[in-house]
Amino acid sequence: MNVTIVDYNSGNISSVINSFNEVAKDKVNIEVSSNLETIKTSDKVVLPGQGSFKNCIDGLNSINGLIDTLNLFAIEHKKPLLGICVGLQMFADVGYEEVETKGLGWISGKVSKIDNKDGKFKLPHIGWNEINITKDSEIFKGIENNSHMYFVHSYEFVPKDKSVISATTDYSSKVVCAAERENIFGTQFHPEKSDKIGLKIIDNFLKL
Repeated sequence: MNVTIVDYNSGNISSVINSFNEVAKDKVNIEVSSNLETIKTSDKVVLPGQGSFKNCIDGLNSINGLIDTLNLFAIEHKKPLLGICVGLQMFADVGYEEVETKGLGWISGKVSKIDNKDGKFKLPHIGWNEINITKDSEIFKGIENNSHMYFVHSYEFVPKDKSVISATTDYSSKVVCAAERENIFGTQFHPEKSDKIGLKIIDNFLKL
């Protein structure tokens, strides 16, 4: 099985690469690439994202044909794709970080700033937080509800259709921290920084 981690200069993705390699051992071939042919012929794709929504979308757009290739992979061919942090947020129709920016439009919704209740909640939201698993998901197989995951973000994904939400976390309000639709999965938290439980999520994705 070939899994490609998409490298489009969205910040440091070494921890993503290391944790996927740790879980994959020698059973799965992990590639880090922005090569369109490599992505097209992969069995699974990981879309990481660090920094702002706009920067990440700009990064995808800077590689000619990359967004079309991702659309072909995830939407037309319906192969499994995992978005991490801003990788999940980009599934939305639109993001409002820095300026209004068009997203990939894979799961209808928007990305807006977390309401910090007039400074009561620090932004960015950094650190470990409990997650509330809201639906039976292959990604959360063998993971207990109220497990702790590691977060770094100031913006949240607000999907139109609440049935796509697979987990939330309480930070100012119920923040969506995992969403999925058919073959597309996304986590707002960082599984690669979430210790053994995070590695279990990566393992679940690789076993899909």
